[in-house]
Amino acid sequence: MTTETTSAPPAAGSRTPARRRSEGSYTAHVGRPGFAWAVPATLFFLIFAIAPLVVVAVLSFMSWNGLGSPRFVGMDNWSRVLDDPVMIKSIWLTLLVTVLGVAIQTPLSILLGVWAAGQQRNRAVLSVIYFIPLLLSSTAVSVLWRALLDPNFGIPAQATWLFGDGNLFGKQASAIGVLAFVSTWQFTPFHTLIYQGAARAIPQVLYQAAEIDGAGRYRQFFHITLPQLRNSVVTSMILMIVGGLTTFETVLILTQGGPGTDTTISAYYMYQKAFKSFDFGAGAAIALVLVVAATIISLIVVRVSGYDKMRSSMEGLS
Repeated sequence: MTTETTSAPPAAGSRTPARRRSEGSYTAHVGRPGFAWAVPATLFFLIFAIAPLVVVAVLSFMSWNGLGSPRFVGMDNWSRVLDDPVMIKSIWLTLLVTVLGVAIQTPLSILLGVWAAGQQRNRAVLSVIYFIPLLLSSTAVSVLWRALLDPNFGIPAQATWLFGDGNLFGKQASAIGVLAFVSTWQFTPFHTLIYQGAARAIPQVLYQAAEIDGAGRYRQFFHITLPQLRNSVVTSMILMIVGGLTTFETVLILTQGGPGTDTTISAYYMYQKAFKSFDFGAGAAIALVLVVAATIISLIVVRVSGYDKMRSSMEGLS
């Protein structure tokens, strides 16, 4: 006689701890990625960013013309750079070009970005056309506008009633205006794209509630849209500041630092020192000045705006 023993199924409560342990371990595995995921990017950053920066820092204390072995000269390069009137002038010109870029591109980018985030007719086609300058390199853009603004054969020569003698590169004010205009034409679409994505992420329920309360389009823009774009404004401004401090190709092709040294910004002066005068030590010192200036200004913007205290992942909420 065979007796079969059938075990009773475990109670529902007895399976709960194992299931919870399994869910807990699964959550731990699918949470924040481990450090190994950051190793490739970390190595890339160390090799192509930190290592060259260290080399430049060491070279700033050396005298080297590109041939032979560098010779240690201590603070000589720094004293020459900081006492150079052209260098001091280039710093102020760099700040001026940067401020102009931020002051012009920020409101223009916000307005275009908010408009592009809407549902207007033909919006997609117009956005594609407007974003074309973003696809071009700075060199191509500079060559294009150099030809268009040529004082002999370009637009100014054909519209002397508007441009006077047509030589926009012959005076400091007009030359700086050209630099600001070309940079705005090329890089505003990039910042517009940032604001377009941020504007689309704003919850529509905020606008619906504002309409119920009787708020018009302008009040909605200033009391809902702008506050919600706070994070994006700070990010965009930091990118503009760093881009303004490191502007080079535009000056090289459009003005070559002229007339005289009236548009010789720090990045172009670094190029002149290192690759025209073969004074790589002084060029390295100027490069470090730009790095320090960009870092300090970016930290000030982050601190003043309160960006470092924002914890929410939602745009504009802290």
